Amino acid sequence: MRFASLGSGSRGNGLLVEAGATRILVDCGFPLRDAVARLARLGLAPGDVAAIVVTHEHGDHIGGVFRLASRYGIPVWMTHGTLNASAGRAEALRIEVFDSHAPFRIDDLQVLPFPVPHDAREPVQFVFSDGRLRLGVLTDIGEATPHVEAMLSGCDALVLECNHDARMLRDGDYPPALKQRIAGRYGHLENRAAARLLARLDTSRLQHIIAAHLSQQNNTVESARAALAAVLGCAAEWIGVADQDGGLDWRSLA
Repeated sequence: MRFASLGSGSRGNGLLVEAGATRILVDCGFPLRDAVARLARLGLAPGDVAAIVVTHEHGDHIGGVFRLASRYGIPVWMTHGTLNASAGRAEALRIEVFDSHAPFRIDDLQVLPFPVPHDAREPVQFVFSDGRLRLGVLTDIGEATPHVEAMLSGCDALVLECNHDARMLRDGDYPPALKQRIAGRYGHLENRAAARLLARLDTSRLQHIIAAHLSQQNNTVESARAALAAVLGCAAEWIGVADQDGGLDWRSLA
């Protein structure tokens, strides 16, 4: 089992998960040509993708989904709420609707969705498994819940939102309303909150942890890494980062 990022941030997100012969793309917030180029960078073509699973309807996650799916005949999985919020853009596509609490399978990958507090219609995040290994994905969440903690505990790898540094957001030049949204309970996870969540998880099986969805204006790689490394007692360099432009190269689980 392995995973890689096409890119992660406010200008577009996409995460690839692979087990056996199955490759799933989680979200696609990139224009069609850019998405194809980012897939090629990771050694894949769109035809190699078995499905696109969508977390929620915000443009940086869903903006490129429909064109990519339409052009290459890729089925798209989303919740009822996300489908309703898509305002007809999913017409003529193969759409599979899933329950936000019910696991489902796409070929060699089991997909375990779970609901999260975020300012979207019916947002979810995921745990992916090949039956032995587990990859937990958590971005776009305002605050952790006991259910989120239960889902992510004991994973072999984690992709974890470290969106902003609270001080940088507070002292930055964003409008007050935007600052309030980002820092609110339906916004995005800041570094210290991500670290507190991590401290409550069983990390005994953890092989990789990736800081994701970092704000380019209100965070730094060093700050995000330091927050997570302090919890794990590891060197900061061990913490991977999925960035906006370069994404993240393949990471394998064994």
